[in-house]
Amino acid sequence: MHSSDRTAVGAAIAAVATAGLGALAWGTLVERNRFTLVKQVVPVLRPGSRPLTVLHLSDLHMAPWQRAKQDWIRGLAVYEPDLVIDTGDNLGHVDGIEGVEYALEPFRGIPGVFVHGSNDYHGPVAKNPFTYFTGPSEKKHHAPNLDTARLNSFLEGLGWLDLNNTARAMSIRGSRLEFMGVNDAHIGWDKLAKLPGAMDEMRENVGWEDDTTGPDPITIGLTHSPYQRVLNSFLTYGAELIFAGHTHGGQVCVPGYGALVTNCDIPRDQVRGLSLWKHARRAAYLNVSAGLGTSIYAPVRFACPPEATLLTLVGRDISYS
Repeated sequence: MHSSDRTAVGAAIAAVATAGLGALAWGTLVERNRFTLVKQVVPVLRPGSRPLTVLHLSDLHMAPWQRAKQDWIRGLAVYEPDLVIDTGDNLGHVDGIEGVEYALEPFRGIPGVFVHGSNDYHGPVAKNPFTYFTGPSEKKHHAPNLDTARLNSFLEGLGWLDLNNTARAMSIRGSRLEFMGVNDAHIGWDKLAKLPGAMDEMRENVGWEDDTTGPDPITIGLTHSPYQRVLNSFLTYGAELIFAGHTHGGQVCVPGYGALVTNCDIPRDQVRGLSLWKHARRAAYLNVSAGLGTSIYAPVRFACPPEATLLTLVGRDISYS
């Protein structure tokens, strides 16, 4: 190889290395703290219904020192949501509950519902990030080591309903909402067979059971991990709107291509944001949050900033283009 060729190759390698280091610096120092509020309009309510503002939070992966993230979440209370949806992985450190409590305290008294992810039970561990390219990450079934009981007590103290493998209902601004949820499917803790009985029990005991003058209820599903078996079951049981998290939107994406991995079996083009999930001639709106955090052992995002979602649910007689 001529000296000029070696010089050109060396320059190319140096350029690639510089670009890689720059991207890593951006992803770790800038983008993972570039918190974003995504706004969506979803025509899912009964015709003539008053709009509902829903705040979807997911994957906080909170560590106690992450004050900027905590303050940003607190600031979302200015939007005065009618309902808060929390799809899990709130904790990211053995002392993360302190940051969660500080971040979510302004939402006390606002109706809410929640399900858990595995990181609401088990603290994060260091792992080779390239294993994600071989399929969904493996979860070892060791004993929980996070204070899930304190997390549950706090969330329920806010007035939020626990939907892990059960169903509940509430009425907000004239709309009747049915909820069903599962515990984290990523570690096999989803108990889908329990949902029909839970839905029946909820419907038999709900306050509006004997009132035939009100609107038909809207059925909403919650899962941390959007595995196809869960989404399909939700549709089978009548869901019209589904909320999920877990994917981090891919966390590291390629501009113009999108997510490289999903960490579950959902298609890559539905790894983040609002889409339609279809199964057995049925369809439901699906909102998969890219989440607000990362593992403390992989603190990087690229082309996928941390996010919360503010959805305005409107009547089906209202269309937006």
